[in-house]
Amino acid sequence: MPRLSDAIARLSQLSGSAAGSTQHAEASRLKELCSFCSNPGQLRASTYVPAELEESPALVVVLHGCTQTAAGYDVGSGWSQLSDRFGFVLLFPEQQRQNNPNLCFNWFSAEDNRREGGEALSIRQMIAAVANRHDIDPARIFVTGLSAGGAMASVMLATYPELFAGGAIIAGLPYGCADTIPEALSLMRGRGGLGEAELARLIRSASDHGGPWPTISIWHGSGDATVNPVNSDAIISQWRGLHGVGLEPDRTEAVDGYPRRVWRNDDDREVIEEYSITGMGHGTPLDTLNDGCGRSGPYMLEASISSTHRICEFWGLATVEPLSSPEIAMPASATLVRTTMNHHPLSVTPLDQPPIILPTPADPSGVGRIIEDALRAAGLMR
Repeated sequence: MPRLSDAIARLSQLSGSAAGSTQHAEASRLKELCSFCSNPGQLRASTYVPAELEESPALVVVLHGCTQTAAGYDVGSGWSQLSDRFGFVLLFPEQQRQNNPNLCFNWFSAEDNRREGGEALSIRQMIAAVANRHDIDPARIFVTGLSAGGAMASVMLATYPELFAGGAIIAGLPYGCADTIPEALSLMRGRGGLGEAELARLIRSASDHGGPWPTISIWHGSGDATVNPVNSDAIISQWRGLHGVGLEPDRTEAVDGYPRRVWRNDDDREVIEEYSITGMGHGTPLDTLNDGCGRSGPYMLEASISSTHRICEFWGLATVEPLSSPEIAMPASATLVRTTMNHHPLSVTPLDQPPIILPTPADPSGVGRIIEDALRAAGLMR
């Protein structure tokens, strides 16, 4: 019997042929990392090294969301702009279509979400290669991601906690709660949640690390219909016990008009922060008008708060005096890619074209009906 992944890959190809080519070549500021050991997850990788580099610089690992690319996510989020300002190095792992037809990191696959295996090990190998080439400060390695990239950031923080000083999970999910596609979809809908003790146990069992643990920054839109915001609370619950902090936050404040909750450890250090972006849907919150960082588009959402900049501040990377001017031009031809998981998860739409409407279920011969029938037969859709 053919594997579900093979069937979905074929359906994705059919969808692409029916809709026409939807992804344009991207002008990129990134440079491909060509060799990084065995690469069992068969991922691509790119880096960005600013012209003015700190001595023993920090490293930020940035993980894109489904249907996105490394270059497109960099344009939207503005990470390389802040790299220019503050002198840290960037690593962008990138999914390949033969691994996942939607370009999602396989955070829900038991082969890829464990230590010393699959995509998690590939990312670990990339980090080692970049750290060696650029004399990275081992105490200042961080990871962040959006959506499936946020869930993969959870994987990396759980499976290699000794490696990271901190992580930032945007519209993501807790670690270890899904090992199959049906479990992943249920978790995204806010179902099948676990208790705090079991959530913490999942991280403790992912490695033999005993602490200290990475700091955690959590971002979620309260109107997110793709990944239910209850997952934000689950991530807090997963890390709260590890850091030894209480149920209630030590401080609640408004930052740029949005609620921020903070948990401090016994050393009075901020170890968990959570931003709830009121009314925002699924995506990365930006402040392109005031901060000048990134570029808004589908799932790169203008919210008058720059998650990229605030995360840098939480990690101590946004120094008082930037190394260079914040006026950094991004390539005009770079393409951000739309994520459409709320509708047809196999379709992709670039910013410079109108949305492509796949045939509806009313058309019994349409691609949309074929996809829905396949997902329904696999138990992934009702």
